Amino acid sequence: MTPRPDTIAPWDTLAAAQKKMHAGDFRALPVVQVGRVVGVLSDRDVLPFAGRTGDIPVKEAMTRAVITVNPGTPLETAARLMLRHKIGGLPVVQEDELVGVITPSDIMVAFVRLMGEENRSD
Repeated sequence: MTPRPDTIAPWDTLAAAQKKMHAGDFRALPVVQVGRVVGVLSDRDVLPFAGRTGDIPVKEAMTRAVITVNPGTPLETAARLMLRHKIGGLPVVQEDELVGVITPSDIMVAFVRLMGEENRSD
């Protein structure tokens, strides 16, 4: 899990979100209002607004049906959710507050660690 991920607010502009995604090399950002995840904005969500991102609020493009997990969710379950729903990240929520994000990179790091541990036991 990536703790304390960058976020964007629903009233921020798509241009601001694109700038933040580009600067952090992110493909998506959790949309947070008063500490609660209210959506996710991906680079694909922004595509239909090309050329008009400066005045369009994030809430107009974000995905509202957000799939989340909690800190105790097994990584395998998170990976299955990402595959099943074809999403590139899962917000991690505890007591309605965003505490992290699980990305494909996080899953790959865990996989590499697991494989390293299995190889050492041979």
